[in-house]
Amino acid sequence: MNVVGREREVDRLSPVLLDLGQESLRDVNARLHTISEDASQHSWRIANPRGRHAIAAGLNAPVTVDILGHVGYYCAGMTRQARVIIHGNAGVGVAENMMSGFVHVQGDASQAAGATGCGGMLVIDGSASARCGISMKGVDIVVNGSVGHMSAFMAQAGTLTVLGDAGESLGDSIYEAHLYVLGAVRSLGTDCVRKEMTDIHKEELLSKLKAAGIAGQVDVREFKRYGSARQLYRFQVDNTSSY
Repeated sequence: MNVVGREREVDRLSPVLLDLGQESLRDVNARLHTISEDASQHSWRIANPRGRHAIAAGLNAPVTVDILGHVGYYCAGMTRQARVIIHGNAGVGVAENMMSGFVHVQGDASQAAGATGCGGMLVIDGSASARCGISMKGVDIVVNGSVGHMSAFMAQAGTLTVLGDAGESLGDSIYEAHLYVLGAVRSLGTDCVRKEMTDIHKEELLSKLKAAGIAGQVDVREFKRYGSARQLYRFQVDNTSSY
């Protein structure tokens, strides 16, 4: 490789820096949205996020975006393919409706983390507040800390793994998502019950922990599994008068 070729390779590997202290959020997101799947530049950094909302929302390219600080609402929402690392805490709705890719919060997350997510993985190093994973539709969520009340409310598909404790009404009105909790559960929501931890589920849990980069830190045999009793969303003729 000649000198020009080496310089181009270094430029391609070096992260592109976007500074929200100098550029508007609209301009930064617009630039991220122009990245195509075959783009030569795969690494981006966003400096001075200062809690702004909807940073890196709507990404659709196989790139890595490091956000160097705390973010506000709906960061990395609706993202596809991308890997987004938040070097701080996240506000309401982080990774909301994500379709694929990987979102990593290296701090705590506020309410509704991963809400309505259809695919990909969300990892939270700290704890998540209320309604983590509500109406999830295929996303895998791993929380190293604890989750608040009404987490996995109406969760339809995917997995929620909690290494800490879970608040009140876990899995209320749950459909077919799988919930794994290592710590204590304050209470279960309507139609959510504890289920047997079979070898199949241990393998599934281990695969999620590996994907999150924390396999080996915990023993999957110590987790408890929760899921749907399958009573709430099935028609019961004896309860016709209640419908």
